[in-house]
Amino acid sequence: MNMSNIIANMILEMLKNDGETEIQRNELAQSIGCVPSQINYVISSRFTPEQGYIVESRRGGGGYIRITRAKYDKNAMLMHVVNTIGDSIDEAACRANIRNLHYRNIITEETAKLMAAATSGRSLYEVPSELRDKVRAAIFKQMLINAM
Repeated sequence: MNMSNIIANMILEMLKNDGETEIQRNELAQSIGCVPSQINYVISSRFTPEQGYIVESRRGGGGYIRITRAKYDKNAMLMHVVNTIGDSIDEAACRANIRNLHYRNIITEETAKLMAAATSGRSLYEVPSELRDKVRAAIFKQMLINAM
């Protein structure tokens, strides 16, 4: 298992109890045997709002990184995603949002598959490449609104 997976799994384990954890970056890095920047990388790539996490940090001697699993009811979660999409979304971010919604039981597996198919690169192949992310965002937003 690579270092990023080890760090991510450790953080996920910390989040299990109440969905929130505070991490002292340097202490965690020292206990795992990695550099603090690897902790930053994992947090910034795997614990994002698209994946359903809120990350806060405080710098300085007693600094920490607080990671919280966002808690929303179905409609609030769907509106949160709609509001974070903006005018465009790439395929990877769209899939991450869909996986998160399914993981949290906000949408069914069938709905997740339909959303993934409708927003896939294959479905948007005929759309000029410079417009695909905008069209994907519009389709995804409408599907989310209709899922409420």
